[in-house]
Amino acid sequence: MADFGAALSFEWYKIRTVRSTFWNIGAFLAVSLALAVPSGWYLHKTYAELDAAERAAFDPIGSGLSSVRLGLLALVIFGVLTVTTEYTSGTIRSSLAAVPRRGLFYASKVAAGTLVALAASTVVVIATFAATQLMLGEHAVGLSDEGVLRAILGGIVYTTLLCVFAMGLAAVLRSSALTIGLLFPLFFMVSTILASIPTVGKAAQFLPDVAGGQILYREPQGDTILNGWTGLAVLVAWTVAALAAGYLAVRRRDA
Repeated sequence: MADFGAALSFEWYKIRTVRSTFWNIGAFLAVSLALAVPSGWYLHKTYAELDAAERAAFDPIGSGLSSVRLGLLALVIFGVLTVTTEYTSGTIRSSLAAVPRRGLFYASKVAAGTLVALAASTVVVIATFAATQLMLGEHAVGLSDEGVLRAILGGIVYTTLLCVFAMGLAAVLRSSALTIGLLFPLFFMVSTILASIPTVGKAAQFLPDVAGGQILYREPQGDTILNGWTGLAVLVAWTVAALAAGYLAVRRRDA
């Protein structure tokens, strides 16, 4: 246990001394808030123009968290760089010399990155939701309303898990450009496109970002068999698989 604590402190020192950490965490917050405020304002102004069916389908919970999914790119980049920076710079050999047990090295790196992602996600999700509800005015929901607390807590877990998933994949690929180049279109283009195609939409609902994202809404989105909790369980499975693959890569491949 003492060894893990020392390794965790070592990884925390590396994370907080890298400039990109603060840029990416700051961008996660800034982008999410910058999109939440005008989005909430626009929805408030246009609500009166909605017909009865559209008002019934209006989801202030999902609207309050939708901008987090766009700001999430910065958190994913943070997760990737937490793993790949040492491989790119060549300092991985020094790190493995300091922590020669590769399982311990990998676990401490993932743990440090996860804790930072969890803290950032907590602040960003709560702040973004609150900002959107403030803009929605009389159409807003509060913490005591049905589904709100579930969506906020689920949103924190969702963004954290996607960051951890990115760390696991980055450990396999060992390249910042390759990992980000794969995750960016998957999370922000490919999954959305596939989910809208009838012939493959049933399978696309099990992609990590689509499945986990169900937790952000009051009701399941699209033609899906998943709900918020089962979708989050699918994301957990993807994350565990990515971490396991990353562990095998760290253990079996040369630095």
